[in-house]
Amino acid sequence: MVDAMESPAARKGEVIFALATGAGRAAIAIMRASGPGAQEVLAGLCSDRLPLPRQASLRALRHEGEHLDDAMVLWLPGPRSYTGEDGFELHLHAGPAVIDRVALALTVLGARPAEAGEFTRRAVQAGRLDLLQAEAIGDLVEAESESQRQQALAQADGALSRLYEGWSERLKILLAHQEALIDFPDEDLPDSVEQMLANTLDDLRAALSAHLADKRGEIVRRGLTVVIAGAPNVGKSSLLNYLAGYDAAIVTHRAGTTRDVIAIDWLFHGVRLRLVDTAGLRETEDEIEAEGIKRAMFHVEHADLVLHVMAGEAEMPLRPDALLVSNKIDLQPAIAGSLGLSVQTGEGMQAFEAALAERIKGLTAGVGAPLTRARHRAGIEEALLYLDQARNASWPEVRGEALRLAMRALGRLTGQVDVESLLDVIFGQFCIGK
Repeated sequence: MVDAMESPAARKGEVIFALATGAGRAAIAIMRASGPGAQEVLAGLCSDRLPLPRQASLRALRHEGEHLDDAMVLWLPGPRSYTGEDGFELHLHAGPAVIDRVALALTVLGARPAEAGEFTRRAVQAGRLDLLQAEAIGDLVEAESESQRQQALAQADGALSRLYEGWSERLKILLAHQEALIDFPDEDLPDSVEQMLANTLDDLRAALSAHLADKRGEIVRRGLTVVIAGAPNVGKSSLLNYLAGYDAAIVTHRAGTTRDVIAIDWLFHGVRLRLVDTAGLRETEDEIEAEGIKRAMFHVEHADLVLHVMAGEAEMPLRPDALLVSNKIDLQPAIAGSLGLSVQTGEGMQAFEAALAERIKGLTAGVGAPLTRARHRAGIEEALLYLDQARNASWPEVRGEALRLAMRALGRLTGQVDVESLLDVIFGQFCIGK
């Protein structure tokens, strides 16, 4: 019996299978399998009548004399497969009884159910993907917005991998020159070699620092947090309801109606937003309202974008980068320097949404390959730390070791070195079947 605690890495020689399509009522369900021995398992279902490689063929699936289903079958011999192993797909009728019976037959034939992320893990171990691309596959499966889809596709295509590998190559050249200075100290190597080392180190440090400062990828992946804040009775909850298209928050003429945070998810111009309505900001002796105001200020401080709503009287912006909004322009003029609108009549809403879209574009759009996860940020920060040590090192041997450690930090990001301990964490977040 296989130990339930045994890692997927130790069991990678087995044939695994999983349903690749989601649960729920549907016409077709896709069962995929991978691993050495997949050909024998598939032959056991198809009465030894395997289809030609990578050509869909209709087959009657049978096991122990029982007709299980009529399915479209794809035979996918390695290494030209997702995992690099032999594999196959069964396009079944999606009835639960059909799926369960085929799964039972696969188990009897020697396959086992796949664990979360095990297909993609095998693809990484076979060199079909690196870790950054594998993470992007997970993001693509989870993508809810157009911006998330585009970012995940670019990373899955290797955009981030190429960036990090380019930095690694530059470090490799640096290290070669540094070793030359260490191994041949009496060869009168030109001063230009030392200057080239310093200049290239400075360029790399600047590139890594700029990469860390770019938070677009992380923002797109998790979605933007947009906080609506301001004094009581300026129309914050009304604006939330207008944007949501339904009454998500209670609206009354009484000041202090909203006492807690109300948040909704909203897709806006292809970007996933988390819209947060907050308590009106004012001095109060009411303990419950005061707690709501405390929470409101916390969300203002941590938001990606703040919509500071006012009505009638100008206020100091809650944040220097806040988008200033004057509501109720059907009753009084807009405040200078703000966007005027009326949630009640709809006046100015088109201009407001255009301004909001422009702000969001500035926070999410751009060129290059931004980092998308905390793991990437930690790896780049580690590499940058070693580059700083190399730049400030007095001894060439110390500089060489710092350069090696910087290369190692970058290599762990793509999976080139020392990553086995990361695999359980990364692929444990995947869905079954991927």
